[in-house]
Amino acid sequence: MEKTLAPLEGAPALVRAHSRGSISVEPLTCTIGAELTGVNLGDASRDDNLFAEIKALLLQYKVLFLRDQDITRAEHVAFAERFGPLEDHPVAGSDPDHPGLVRIYKDLDSAPEHYENALHTDGTWRENPSMGAVLRCIVSPPVGGDTIWVNMAEAHRRLPEHIKAQIQGLRARHSIEATFGAVMPEEKRHALKSQFPDAEHPVVRTHPETGEQILFVNAFTTHYFEQPDRPRRTCPRWAAKRPFSTTGDNAVTCDVTSTCWKTPQDAVSRSSTSMPPRSRGDWART
Repeated sequence: MEKTLAPLEGAPALVRAHSRGSISVEPLTCTIGAELTGVNLGDASRDDNLFAEIKALLLQYKVLFLRDQDITRAEHVAFAERFGPLEDHPVAGSDPDHPGLVRIYKDLDSAPEHYENALHTDGTWRENPSMGAVLRCIVSPPVGGDTIWVNMAEAHRRLPEHIKAQIQGLRARHSIEATFGAVMPEEKRHALKSQFPDAEHPVVRTHPETGEQILFVNAFTTHYFEQPDRPRRTCPRWAAKRPFSTTGDNAVTCDVTSTCWKTPQDAVSRSSTSMPPRSRGDWART
């Protein structure tokens, strides 16, 4: 018996490759992700029109994938600075010659904390969270180590209306102390919190450029509350770890896309306000 599957409400019935200016665009799912060809990020760091095309595509697809980006660290930083000033990470640190460029090395001898193996949006523990990031893979394992991305605007759109009403006025506390600081000695952990006090953000935020409403919770979220004078409620771990997928009457599913780091020099540009990434630690078992 044949069955016809209707397209998801709000999603395009067909997803086709297309071009925008000089760039070829291949969408990866109905709601998130596209692979770009015919573009070099080094050129985009110096070309206003080319950068404008890429930024427009980023707003549309939330995360962009570009293969074989043979660029220098200076070009990497110059392209990222097109979006705004870069920031140093208080735990990971920056390249001494290129402030704002964080170098991450992982192998079988790395510490076991694996901060990246949880759905998160970078820097929500800051009063002003990052707008996004530009990632570049230098060395990758032959199998595993992919990165998962989720469209949090779509996750919010698919919530039942009564859940949207319940969370609309909520705020959430985000903590670097409860995440990066959790494995630190007490004195160092307290010093980290003193430098970066817990930040509070709306659970539902509005994207400043697209106007989309975004579900803005992730692994850095620790408490929910309604008003400054109301008691804070500890955040259930399922809510922080899986903000886009719950069970029972609140069931929500959302398309995800995954970066398969095929070759050295692969690059990803993403908008942190739209979806949290999660890196798979399966490379350690290959």
